[in-house]
Amino acid sequence: MVTTIERPGEAIETPLRRVRRDALPEEIAYRDDGCDIHPRCLTCPLPRCRYDEPGGLRAMLNSYRDERIVALREQGATVDEISERYSLSRRTVFRVLSSTAGKSNGSVREEPSYA
Repeated sequence: MVTTIERPGEAIETPLRRVRRDALPEEIAYRDDGCDIHPRCLTCPLPRCRYDEPGGLRAMLNSYRDERIVALREQGATVDEISERYSLSRRTVFRVLSSTAGKSNGSVREEPSYA
């Protein structure tokens, strides 16, 4: 794309510089206020912004917790031990294990305890 600048007696053609759609306007004072997790967005330790992640911070924390639950189960921890450690119900632990059953080789079911 070319722009024409007309001056008396001459016409100068200059190429237009392409601008990103999401670029901030020039001369703007951007304040990096961060969020309740970290005071600055640009130095935040999260791999993705909590507002860009579907489900927000809770989903990020739950996915990490779920990975740890599966790892503990694969190391031989019982469902009762895991539920007590993370303050979850047995049913929630079973849900986490069953939702990741296709992704790991570990056993999901535990023998029922009649004690």
